[in-house]
Amino acid sequence: MTTTAAPASPATDAERLVRAKVEELLAAHDPSTTPSTDFLGARFDAGLAWVWFPEGDGGLGLNPELQGLVERLLHQAGAPNEAARNVIGYGMGAPTVATHGTEEQRRRYLRPLFTCEEIWCQLFSEPGAGSDVAGLATRAARDGDEWIVNGQKVWTTLAHTARWGMLLARTDPDVPKHRGLTYFIVDMHAPGVEVRPLRQMTGDAEFNEVFFSDVRIPDSQRLDEVGAGWRVAMTTLMNERVAIGGAVAARNAGPIGDAIRIWQQSTRKSAVDRDRLLRLWTEAEAARLTNMRARAARKVGTPGPEGSVGKLAFAEINQRITELCVDLLGVEGTLFPGNYAMRRPDRAGLFDSDPRWLFLRARANSIEGGTSEIMRNILAERVLGLPGDPRSDKDLPWAEVPRS
Repeated sequence: MTTTAAPASPATDAERLVRAKVEELLAAHDPSTTPSTDFLGARFDAGLAWVWFPEGDGGLGLNPELQGLVERLLHQAGAPNEAARNVIGYGMGAPTVATHGTEEQRRRYLRPLFTCEEIWCQLFSEPGAGSDVAGLATRAARDGDEWIVNGQKVWTTLAHTARWGMLLARTDPDVPKHRGLTYFIVDMHAPGVEVRPLRQMTGDAEFNEVFFSDVRIPDSQRLDEVGAGWRVAMTTLMNERVAIGGAVAARNAGPIGDAIRIWQQSTRKSAVDRDRLLRLWTEAEAARLTNMRARAARKVGTPGPEGSVGKLAFAEINQRITELCVDLLGVEGTLFPGNYAMRRPDRAGLFDSDPRWLFLRARANSIEGGTSEIMRNILAERVLGLPGDPRSDKDLPWAEVPRS
């Protein structure tokens, strides 16, 4: 019996447009000779930064599904990709500015963000407001056409390399916590901004704590309306979860690829470890395919709860895969590379080439971008329709809520 492959689906007009745009870009800007900043700037101008963004904002107004085609074609051509240097800007800053920014703000911030001439960071979490972001205490008081900010943020990824920060601050303490917040773009080089490193157990200090002492922010750097900060923050947070857990890698890439390679090289294979590897490969592949389906179904605008699904799966699978890698390495798995030397990396450490480093770094996966417990609450309430947790402070003015 002979079989024939199913015919390929005919290319749509949108796909043909994207392919033509990529060909024009590569013909005019050879990736092997064009400086990275210049190439990325030309890519932005061609509408190939984020194809679902409007024209003029780095996009073409097309379906987000076509972004995968752009990335694949450019990767095959050896085009530069600096997303790891500006992971907060690409994954969170750009969609937030595109959704809530004025035309002037979009023109000012999006292009240098994409070219990585300006790195971004996110300033939400505080020592007393981690999972409960809406309970934050950093204050912004209006002074004419400026806002004066005082407070502290923590766990700020790449704040030491950032030019701009996405700042959520309290502008009205006399209303319930979710209604008294306003969203700003803050210059990380402004007087009164102090960045201090937080050294992790890997030795790296990619996270920071940030202090604001009478920092002045022009009102022109406010995103959306005064008091609308929670709505803007939800755009950032939902895109953050997609950025962390929703990436669609090639099959057998990333941590599961490391596990396969170590298994093949290991001299201490057992039936138990083989079973662990096969189960993890199945889970990783299911997560990858789920993310592909979610990306194909994604609509323009703020992502839905599928980002929380991907983020939760990403965290828990990564932790189990890296545990298997260390187990397969045996004694060698206890020898950490680099002697835990203090480093200030210029890119987020979601991935690294050494599985022992990844084993330690993956502990943060279930905390950053929203804890796994928060992800489960979102899924329970927004997907399964279960009743929410009791919230005794929901209708109380923030100033009247007891704090430790």
